[in-house]
Amino acid sequence: MPENTTASLNAFRIDPAETGTYPDQTLAEQTVNALGLKLKPARKRIGKLAEALFAERKKALLVVFQAMDAAGKDSTIASVFRRCDPASFSVASFKKPSAEELRHDFLWRCHKHTPERGQLRVFNRSHYEETLVVRVHPQWLTSQGVQPPVNDHFWRTRYESINAFEKHLSDNGTRVIKFFLNVSRPEQLRRFIRRYSLPHKQWKFSIKDYAKSLYWDEYQAAYRDTIWHTSTPQAPWYVIPADNKKTMRTLTAAIVQAELENMNPNYPELPAYNEKERELLAALLKENP
Repeated sequence: MPENTTASLNAFRIDPAETGTYPDQTLAEQTVNALGLKLKPARKRIGKLAEALFAERKKALLVVFQAMDAAGKDSTIASVFRRCDPASFSVASFKKPSAEELRHDFLWRCHKHTPERGQLRVFNRSHYEETLVVRVHPQWLTSQGVQPPVNDHFWRTRYESINAFEKHLSDNGTRVIKFFLNVSRPEQLRRFIRRYSLPHKQWKFSIKDYAKSLYWDEYQAAYRDTIWHTSTPQAPWYVIPADNKKTMRTLTAAIVQAELENMNPNYPELPAYNEKERELLAALLKENP
């Protein structure tokens, strides 16, 4: 992938040393158009790179998706990774924690789903729910044995634990990248209404999603604090404007491709065969079906 492409895509990568705003929809459209980014070639290349990653079995890639409801996580995951072989690719989705999960530390349920070497795994929601949902609704911490109210030190400790966890993964061969699909409030409401109004979309509709969206400002503050405290060189956050789904998917695919290209997975060479194996190989090559 050309250097200018990688440099342009880094505009969507959060640098905690900077306190700027999120990349906006205009920048997203301009980047896709200026670089001539296309979704289909990117997803095809992702499939090939994921195959090489699986064949080599030296490293792994963990891709985390977080977003407000109706931002398009599910459809983006399905679109971007469409060409990946199920042998090398999987998705772990995280909903309400079970009783067993609540009896462990807050990272336990996600840690056990991290990828083995050779795997590309997606987290559809993740350990970041523990600095987002419970930040907005701290009363839910009681199920973890934590009595609210909690102070800023509590959240800083969680950020530090997450950074240490992701550094541990990186140190052991797993690259971690994280996407926040940033839908605007008006677009989210339009998508809720569309889900309610169209019969083939109604299965996606939940009035609870709208109820959660009434805490919009609180969630935005929680996302901002989380992203700026946990975007690190070994586990960066990318913020992708999500009001235009095609642009969002194209940018996401381009970034995943760039990350995989940087990992540079290679197909392994054939092993050295012993004498018996060489005889079998010679016999095979004489075959002419």
